[in-house]
Amino acid sequence: MTLSKFLRILSAVVFAAAALLGASSARAERIKDLVSIQGVRPNQLIGYGIVVGLDGTGDQTTQTPFTVQSIAAMLSQLGINLPAGTNLQLKNAAAVMVTATLPAFARPGQSIDVTVSSLGNAKSLRGGTLLLTPLKGADNQIYAMSQGNILLGGAGASAAGSKVQINQLNAGRVPAGATVERSVATQIGQGDFVDFELLTTDFADAQAVASAINRASPGTASSIDGRVVQVRAPVGASDRVAFLAGLQDLDVTLSKPPAKVIINARTGSVVMNQAVSLQASAVAHGNLSVTISADNSVSQPNAFGQGQTLGVTNASIQVKSDKGELVSLPAAAKLTDVVKALNAIGATPQDLLSILQALKAAGALRAELEII
Repeated sequence: MTLSKFLRILSAVVFAAAALLGASSARAERIKDLVSIQGVRPNQLIGYGIVVGLDGTGDQTTQTPFTVQSIAAMLSQLGINLPAGTNLQLKNAAAVMVTATLPAFARPGQSIDVTVSSLGNAKSLRGGTLLLTPLKGADNQIYAMSQGNILLGGAGASAAGSKVQINQLNAGRVPAGATVERSVATQIGQGDFVDFELLTTDFADAQAVASAINRASPGTASSIDGRVVQVRAPVGASDRVAFLAGLQDLDVTLSKPPAKVIINARTGSVVMNQAVSLQASAVAHGNLSVTISADNSVSQPNAFGQGQTLGVTNASIQVKSDKGELVSLPAAAKLTDVVKALNAIGATPQDLLSILQALKAAGALRAELEII
């Protein structure tokens, strides 16, 4: 065997191995990551409570009368009646709102986490204890009872008018701080069918999910629209759960997402996906800056003059317009090329917002602009 023939065989083997590794590393999305099952949903709970045990960082009761009213009502339920006209000056208590999420299929006796947030003007909830608080749903029914010690991830200190604070001190968590008292009936589908709802609307993805299910169980799934895939499932609860568990692990190869550019006008952030392309265009962008400065000085009269010493403010206003050069942007079909072309302009993130909108209006930017 000649050396050249050996090298050709070796290169073919290496190429085949690389292709095999590339194919094995490419992994499709699982159905469980793409869809939710209609009817299987969490429910939000809310409640009003009192946190006690604070180290002098509670509500200023003169400004938050509802804290005093809540404590007086709580004490009356415990058999302690305050004299009429009593003015409570509390520093170790705070009124809070308690929120939680009741998961689907939650049963009485299970524990869920709760979030406790200050409602008044408390300085910190660190070290506080949430007293027994009922959590209600949208129907005003009690679904859980919460109580426990609050965990905060922040710290702070203040003295002599100075203050140092790290992270948030007016909101914390109580892990497993609520016990479910009432369950919510959850139906897994209606009759013989279960509806899979895609997290994002896409007709191609809906058809891909239906095709993947039909390959595993022929004639089972059909796409209703760009978001719902209807699946015929066994009627028995145990058989239906086992059937759905098997479907959720199926792999689906998704279609290429639509080209989109997300713009956050408040922070100047720009995010674009790999489908964004750019047509050949030319861009000129100049900056206009206005600078206003004030210089305080003193007007001093002569030694024997009759004038008075006065303070004088000298204002200076400058308007500067940077030269805007015309920059040619080549056509770019890949995200990396689009980024290089936009970086060639040398614009700031805030300027880039205007440039992208102008490119979209000119038809040079092939993407959907979404401003958040």
